[in-house]
Amino acid sequence: MSARERLHHTVVVPTTGRASLHTLLDALRTARSPLVEEILLVDDRPGEPGAEPLAVEPGLPVRVVRSAGVGPAAARNIGWHHARSPWVVFLDDDVVPASDWGRWLEEDLASAPAEVAACQGVLSVPLPGERAPTDLERDTAGLASAWWITADIAYRREVLARLGGFDERFPRAFREDADLALRARARGYRLVAGERRSLHPVRRAGVLASVRAQAGNADNAVMRAKHGRRWRRLAGEGPGRTREHVATTALLLTALAAATRLRDPLWRKVSGAAALGWATATAEFALRRILPGPRTPAEIATMLLTSVLIPPAACWHRSRGQLKALRVSRRWSCPPPRAVLFDRDDTLVHDVPYNGDPRQVRPLPGVSEALRSLRDGGVLVGVVTNQSGVSRGLLDRDQVDSVNTAVENQLGPFATWQVCPHGDGDGCRCRKPEPGLIERAAAELHLLPSECVVIGDTGADLEAASRAGARAILVPTTRTRPEEVRRARAAAEVTRSVTEAVERLLEGAGR
Repeated sequence: MSARERLHHTVVVPTTGRASLHTLLDALRTARSPLVEEILLVDDRPGEPGAEPLAVEPGLPVRVVRSAGVGPAAARNIGWHHARSPWVVFLDDDVVPASDWGRWLEEDLASAPAEVAACQGVLSVPLPGERAPTDLERDTAGLASAWWITADIAYRREVLARLGGFDERFPRAFREDADLALRARARGYRLVAGERRSLHPVRRAGVLASVRAQAGNADNAVMRAKHGRRWRRLAGEGPGRTREHVATTALLLTALAAATRLRDPLWRKVSGAAALGWATATAEFALRRILPGPRTPAEIATMLLTSVLIPPAACWHRSRGQLKALRVSRRWSCPPPRAVLFDRDDTLVHDVPYNGDPRQVRPLPGVSEALRSLRDGGVLVGVVTNQSGVSRGLLDRDQVDSVNTAVENQLGPFATWQVCPHGDGDGCRCRKPEPGLIERAAAELHLLPSECVVIGDTGADLEAASRAGARAILVPTTRTRPEEVRRARAAAEVTRSVTEAVERLLEGAGR
C-alpha cells in the first residue's frame, strides 16, 4: 500500500434523519477530500428495514446502511465495519465542516505516526455576540474543548477492530467516545488533535432538555466501573456535581418524609430545617446557572424549574447506572474470553444450502440477544465460515459477501469475517477442519488463538479450533453426527443453543 493509499478514508455519519443532515452533506460536497472512498450514512431511525429510505442529494459518494434504532454506539460500529479504508472519520449529523476541511484532513492523517490511533478535528460553536449565552448554548460550547468526541474524529480501522469498536452498553450519544479513547490509550496508542475545522451549531431544544440530559449520569457510573475513580481526569473533564445533587435530593426527601409527621414538634423542626437546606442548595444551583446567562424572564423561569428537577433526576439515573455497573462487574469478576468466533450457517442463521440470496437470511432464535451480551461485555465477535459453493461454481464471492452483509444488518457488526471459498479437494489450509480461519481471525484481532472460543455445529468446527489451540463449544443441529456430539460431551463442551453456550462462557467468567 502506497503512502497516499494509507490516507484513504471513509466518512461514517450515524443519523436519525434530522434536517441538519442535509446541511452537513451540502458542506461535504465541497469540503470532502479526493481520498474519501465513500460517505456511509447509518440510518438509525427505528422501524422496519423496508421503511422509506433517507433522501440523499446526488453528486456525493453516499451509501446508506440501516441500523434500525440500535443507538449511536452500535450505529457507528455498523458503519466502520462496512468501511474498507485504512481510516474511518466519524462525523455527527449536525456539524458543518469548513470549506478546506478535506485538505486539512489529509494533512492530519499524513502527519499521524503509526502509534496514533485517532486524530480529532477542531470544533467551534457559534455563540450570539449581542447577548450572553443561554445555559443550553454554554453547554453546547463545552464541546469545543471536549476531548475525543465523535463530532469529528478519525480512527484507524485496524485499531477499531482491535478494540472491538464502541461499547454498546452506552445507549446514548454520551461517553461512548470517551470510553473508546481511554481503551485505546490503555493499549498504548496516542490520540492527537488535528488542524481541520468544523462548526457545531447550537441545536434547538425544549425547556426540559437539561433534565432529560441527566440520563447521562447512568453512563457516568459505567465509566467509573470500567476506568476507575480518575476517569474524569483521564477523559479531560472537570469534576461533576454528583455530591451536590445527592445532598440536595437527600434534603428534599428528608423534608417530605418529616412533613408526614408535623404533629410531632421534633419532626416539624426536622422538616423545616431540611426544607430550608433544600431551598438554599437549589437557589445556589439556580444562581450558578442564571448569572452567566442573558437573564431574560424566560431563561430565568427555565433555570428555576430545571434547577428543582435536575438533582433528583441526576440521582435517579446515577442509581440506575450503579446497578448496571454492579451487574457488569459481578459478571466479569474473572476475565471472559477475548473473542468468540461463530460458524455462520445453522449457528447464527438458518442454513440455506449454498445461499447467495440476502433475502433468505433468517437469524436463529436467541442469537441476537447472545451476541449483544458478548458485545456489552467488550468481547469481540467474529465469523469463520466454509463456503465451498464458490469453488463448486454454485455462487460467487460477491453473493457470499452480500449474504454476510445481510447477516450483519440483522445481527450487528462483527470484528472479523473469515471465509474459505475452497472445496474438499483444493488442498487449502483454511477450510475447516483445517485451522487457518481461526488463526487468521485471531491474527486480525491481534490475539492468540488460545484467547478465542469457537462456537459451531459440526465436528469440523471443533477440530479446527483444536488444531489452532482455541476452545470450542458444539451446538448440535440435525446435521451434526452422533459421534461428534459424543466427542464434544466427553470434553463437557456441548450446549443446546448459542444462548446456552454464551451463558456458559459468561458464567464461567463470573466464577
